[in-house]
Amino acid sequence: MLKRLNSIRYTYIRSHLYGVFLTAVTLLAILLSIFVLIEPTWLNASNILVFVLLYVFLSVIISFYVGFKSSTDIKDRMDYLSVFITQLSRGNYTSRDYFNEDDEIARIGNELNELAEKLQNQVKSLQRMADEKADFAKTAHKAATIEERQRLARDLHDAVSQQLFALAMMSQATLRIFDKSPDQAKEQMEEMSNTALKAQVEMRALLLHLRPVHLSGEPLDKGIYQLIDELKQKCQIEFRLMIDELLDLSEATEEHLFRIIQEALSNILRHANATVVTLELTKKKNEVFLHISDNGIGFALETDQAKKTSYGLKTMKERTEEIGGIFAVRSKQGEGTYINIRIPL
Repeated sequence: MLKRLNSIRYTYIRSHLYGVFLTAVTLLAILLSIFVLIEPTWLNASNILVFVLLYVFLSVIISFYVGFKSSTDIKDRMDYLSVFITQLSRGNYTSRDYFNEDDEIARIGNELNELAEKLQNQVKSLQRMADEKADFAKTAHKAATIEERQRLARDLHDAVSQQLFALAMMSQATLRIFDKSPDQAKEQMEEMSNTALKAQVEMRALLLHLRPVHLSGEPLDKGIYQLIDELKQKCQIEFRLMIDELLDLSEATEEHLFRIIQEALSNILRHANATVVTLELTKKKNEVFLHISDNGIGFALETDQAKKTSYGLKTMKERTEEIGGIFAVRSKQGEGTYINIRIPL
């Protein structure tokens, strides 16, 4: 109620009432001065009281009426500006406000229009730079692929290959002494087991390193479905998907969104202890919306869990801003985590 009384409309009414009060006091002072100094027969205390009360009564009614009427236009225009600013804060940079009047509010509207146009151009520049960055990344990827193959060949030779060779040599030696010295053979078999486990761990690390972390030319929706299918084979999580096809996104935007989804799912698998994950990727008007949520343990910003996930959240936020989007995350201890991303097209 108090907040409503501080609105523009009631401010106008208060200013009119203040004028009524000052006018009434002035009239009362003038009439009392005439009554005291001149003492006309037609003026007495009763007439003064009736006149002042009647004036105040009519003036209050007129003040309310005029206050409402005179504040309606400026209130509507301020409401338009408020909605316009809200649209800008949500990433809808195509909105514009136009006023026929030539006053201060119209100038503010024009300045906000210029700001929206600059923000829209900035988003286009960011997306264009992201596309150029993707082209450079492709070139660098080719060179990195050759270097990576050479590195993996060295790792296979230096680690896994030598461990397998040692395993073969120990197995042959164990077969020769198995009947003569069972205790020594048992020790060698334990050593063989440890060597085999080391080789297995090394191989898993290499395979994990080889796992693709990009779309490799596939559409975004297909890449997401493949990623989810792979995760279903490794964990007992129920995935609820709602993905629009034919989103008509640039290659760089698709790549960033895919990596954001990978990072979010990675955080969920490592930290959330969730059983249900919801992923929605939809297009509405001139924006793409990405929503990822889970029913896990959640986290508060001041906890150690937040510190563990902060790097992943920071990476997702940076990727979102690179393509001109807006990133928002909401989480509470015991109530899961919700990530919402809006990308203007």
